Amino acid sequence: MTPSQLTTASFDSYPPRAKRLAVESLPLLQQLPLGFTPFLLKEIIDVDVKFPIEVKELDDQLAYLKTLPLERRTQEMSPFASLTLKSSLESFDWVNAPGQFLEQLSAHLWATHQMDGFRSASETYVRKFHASLTPIALPAPRVAVVLIGQGVGPVSSYRLFVKLQREGTLFTKVKPDNGLEVIHAALEERAGKYPAPYSHWYLDGGASASSLKGFSTVSYGQLAPVRDALAAKMLAAYEAQHFDPEMLRTNLARSTFQSLGIKPTGDGPLDHFSLTLLTEGSGTQIYSTTFVQWAAREALRRAQPVTLFARYAPRQREKSMDELLSGTKSSSKPETDPNGSLIDADMGAYYTWLNQQRLPGADQSRFLVWFENQSQAVAISPGQKRGSVDAFSTDIATLIQKVLA
Repeated sequence: MTPSQLTTASFDSYPPRAKRLAVESLPLLQQLPLGFTPFLLKEIIDVDVKFPIEVKELDDQLAYLKTLPLERRTQEMSPFASLTLKSSLESFDWVNAPGQFLEQLSAHLWATHQMDGFRSASETYVRKFHASLTPIALPAPRVAVVLIGQGVGPVSSYRLFVKLQREGTLFTKVKPDNGLEVIHAALEERAGKYPAPYSHWYLDGGASASSLKGFSTVSYGQLAPVRDALAAKMLAAYEAQHFDPEMLRTNLARSTFQSLGIKPTGDGPLDHFSLTLLTEGSGTQIYSTTFVQWAAREALRRAQPVTLFARYAPRQREKSMDELLSGTKSSSKPETDPNGSLIDADMGAYYTWLNQQRLPGADQSRFLVWFENQSQAVAISPGQKRGSVDAFSTDIATLIQKVLA
């Protein structure tokens, strides 16, 4: 089947909103090459569980393609139309399984030495599309607050915030009294001031997460039943006579709350987000620090929140893969590694700042990382001098206002 053969019936198995959007875009989809159309369908088929900013970007992309003069659109699509595809790809059900088609397409392009040309064409297309967009005005500068070091004693030989200090001010005498409560109150006030769906996120690596008003919350502990079910799948695959990593990846990607025997919360986009953290991430099912780092990356990339609050917790100690996967089903409490987790979280905080810098409005964004219940923190904002040290006593209330102001 080729895109020109698409009909309204081709999308009968799509979710309601996705089907409506695909049918509305049918004249466009019929004119695009097979080397490009599945990329759009991969986004369209998931539109029912996308966040508002993702839906807008998809709408903008479809509008961009529809409004291009035919000659120019043909020119932009020519590198994709000129790809040489094997017959098995052309006969694949790319309409209903675009994600799996793209995996096979990627392998084919590498094997036939077409990947470099494909990548260059993709980068050119994305650059032109983004150049056509009007920047979105943010209601307030983006703010990310990261807490690390939970469970670590006051004495630690590890030097924190080496990379982040280069970007802002290191505070060395922070008074930690009621720090968590103060941060919660300040962030809730901010969410109330700028209310919007999925604009404020709380990511927690602990056994349970506090409820913050106005925040979308994703917790490592609350997803324990999902993690256990996926770990059982992974362990069975590892212990099989013939381990097929690609098949395992495909099976994990196909997982749903229903197939795992778990009741979803009813928040479609958030449920889908939580599940993909565990089915697409590496180590997110086992290590809470990896979970928080990946969740922060994906929340920033997909939802582009105005406020992000991430709190790391101690992860379990490293063991063999069989022990780690088996341990998720064990009734005994896994042994944790607070000091090792501190190192993980310090690097994770730095990655979160990097990912925040990739978003619109990065030059006005604010960032705060605090060694929880201890005296060290780094604040990054237009008002903070890069690479500086503040050795004066300060409290959390003052510190949080430095980044919220």
